[in-house]
Amino acid sequence: MSRYGQRSRLTGGTGANTINYWFGGGTFIPAAVVSGGTLYNSGGYNYRVFTGNGTLGVTVASLTADILRIAGGGSGGAASGANEVGGGGGAGGLLYSSSQTLSIGDYNIVIGGGGAGLSSARGNSGTDTTFTGLTDCKGGGGGGGSYNVGRDGGSGGGGGANAGTTGGTGESGQGTNGGSGTVNGGGSVGGGGGGAAGAGGNGAGNVGGAGGNATSSYSSFASATSTGVVGSYAGGGGGSLSNDGGSGGATGGGGATAGNGGAATVNTGSGSGGKRQQDQPSGNGGSGIVIVRWLA
Repeated sequence: MSRYGQRSRLTGGTGANTINYWFGGGTFIPAAVVSGGTLYNSGGYNYRVFTGNGTLGVTVASLTADILRIAGGGSGGAASGANEVGGGGGAGGLLYSSSQTLSIGDYNIVIGGGGAGLSSARGNSGTDTTFTGLTDCKGGGGGGGSYNVGRDGGSGGGGGANAGTTGGTGESGQGTNGGSGTVNGGGSVGGGGGGAAGAGGNGAGNVGGAGGNATSSYSSFASATSTGVVGSYAGGGGGSLSNDGGSGGATGGGGATAGNGGAATVNTGSGSGGKRQQDQPSGNGGSGIVIVRWLA
């Protein structure tokens, strides 16, 4: 059932000038005309997807829409010396607005970028995703490098490899905390970055902390628009380790191995994996995305 109850549709004009009028409750109700981004139609809904900066335009009538917005994920931390490792990057903040009323007008959208990978020190945080009139989504925190704590962000970055090196703190209502790094008898392990659906794991034994789980709560958005990673968004990056005994894992974010920190998938808001030593850079965090959905 639509927000107009039982209704019938009349269409006037052709092509780009088509306007729908919904007949319900004895009155003709003009439907909103929406522009901007890339248009998809699936399951009785229209979707406008923004993978880069743009403007959502609403004309003719106000629009009632569901809006998913995700910030850029942080990059994993990188070591500055031998047998040192970095923590995973945190996922970008995720916010969902259900049945949001958008009045006639233009809405500027800025898509947050993923944190850039680096060869040493703490990872870079992702940048914020913004939508005119709505709360900003905070960029994911960069992972700790060597002996640094993870950065705070939408979700916090994982801590670098040192006993008691904590993960960053996630923004309330947008993400989770990063896991802690540690030092064991065989080497060092970094903590995993936080994800939208779960905090980053702590480094333990010879396995880097797993990145926090991505969320599959918006799988209908993902399947309709061919975005996300297997129907999920905003996973944390895995923490690295200093020997060959294991790897940091992540669901939706970049994994980490003994040598390299894997990059996150673009437009998912995921964090990248941490890396060991200073020979290669960590991967980039995943850029963010905005998806606007309304009844077709």
